[in-house]
Amino acid sequence: MGSWSSLKEIANQVNSGEVKAVQLAERSLGMVEKCSEYRAIIAAAKERALARAGEIDEKVTKGEKAGRLAGVPFIAKDNFLAFGANTTAASNILKPFSAPYQATAIEKLEAEGAILIAKSNLDAFAHGSSTENSDFFTTKNPHDQVRVPGGSSGGSAAAVALDIAPFALGTDTGGSIRQPAGFCGVVGYKPTYGLVSRSGVVAMASSTDVIGPLAASVADAGLVLDVVAGRDELDSTTIERDEKSYADLDDQIIGKRVGVIKEYMSEGLTSGVEQAVRNSIKKLQDSGAEITEVSLPSLPLALATYYIVCPAEVSSNLARYDGQRYGYFDSSATDLISSYELSREKGFGAEAKRRIMIGTYVLSSGYYDAYYKKAQLVRTKIINEFSEAFSKFDILLGPTSPTTAFKIGARTHDPLSMYLSDIMTVAANMSGNPAISVPAGESEGLPVGVQFIGPMRGDRSLLGFAKAYGDLG
Repeated sequence: MGSWSSLKEIANQVNSGEVKAVQLAERSLGMVEKCSEYRAIIAAAKERALARAGEIDEKVTKGEKAGRLAGVPFIAKDNFLAFGANTTAASNILKPFSAPYQATAIEKLEAEGAILIAKSNLDAFAHGSSTENSDFFTTKNPHDQVRVPGGSSGGSAAAVALDIAPFALGTDTGGSIRQPAGFCGVVGYKPTYGLVSRSGVVAMASSTDVIGPLAASVADAGLVLDVVAGRDELDSTTIERDEKSYADLDDQIIGKRVGVIKEYMSEGLTSGVEQAVRNSIKKLQDSGAEITEVSLPSLPLALATYYIVCPAEVSSNLARYDGQRYGYFDSSATDLISSYELSREKGFGAEAKRRIMIGTYVLSSGYYDAYYKKAQLVRTKIINEFSEAFSKFDILLGPTSPTTAFKIGARTHDPLSMYLSDIMTVAANMSGNPAISVPAGESEGLPVGVQFIGPMRGDRSLLGFAKAYGDLG
């Protein structure tokens, strides 16, 4: 059937009775099966999806409006608590877990008529940049099956690129929406920290985790954000949303002050990625943007800072998975201590264990000042440098990743090399700024993403700029 219509068009067709929600759900479920070789999906929520589609069609038949996303199928990364399928976070330790309630983001989408079709694959607990750390299987890149889709939201990015559904939810802790979006050739949006509730989402690093959409267009991403954004009493870190709609964008390039991040344009880019980004800069300049180079001197320290702060929070957040309350329990244990040890030993994968060990180390009494405290000081410096830059610029620009999608297995035995995949994206998580990856052409047949970063709470203007860029073609 080809690509999906825009989310607005789909909802209008369903609300008018022109298209049945059941037909859309069946189409999406059919794509799950058709694209199974790419292994983007962990589990489908078939029965519940079809039941909800039937309810929406019945509502429309009665002459009632079914919502701004009426009948729109979507995919959720499998670290979102949702009904209809287990929530595993792609980890063996959560394999048997059935969610007792749904994430706030899922609830908001369903309230507007969206239909959850399936849960997508990810690096277990979102620990990774390639989806190879899933305890179940590795997702394949839709553009080349021997390459990774990126991570940790690789399953969500691949699902959108494969047209399994018109949009997907992901989480972005250090680039986990934007990097896979760049690798798979779709739009990936990381909102301002706290703009979308994290309630009901399996925590990775709580001070940098952000919920956001992956979609075929910036307009679709804006509509999803408009539905899920805003304060939530279940998440004390949420902030007030913009009074104006994120779906009604003032897309403009003329006169925008764009800072090209010097450190990102000299950080080991492949020639193809650099050329694609420079082509994007020229398009913006030709369209009336004021382009200037800008330096943020602390950016080369962002990755090291992230991989101290993030594992520290991971080690704390994973302490709850102990085999006692929910999740995997090792039945061979003979006492409480062996139950803890065996359940965590067999339930956690290698990357989860690595991050627990690193995090516990940097938080220990002998090393807290040497590592964690210094990392937080550098984090503050990064925040201040972004703040200063946005006193002079409206948008900051750089590549989403220094390379295109790498081959499956190429970095699995070198964790440091894998961590470098996030070198262009982690700073926006450390600072809390909104950022978006938009397709910027190809290099040797593989997608390249360009990244735009906006000021804190500047989501609406950032989306408008990104939409205008996308409209340039």
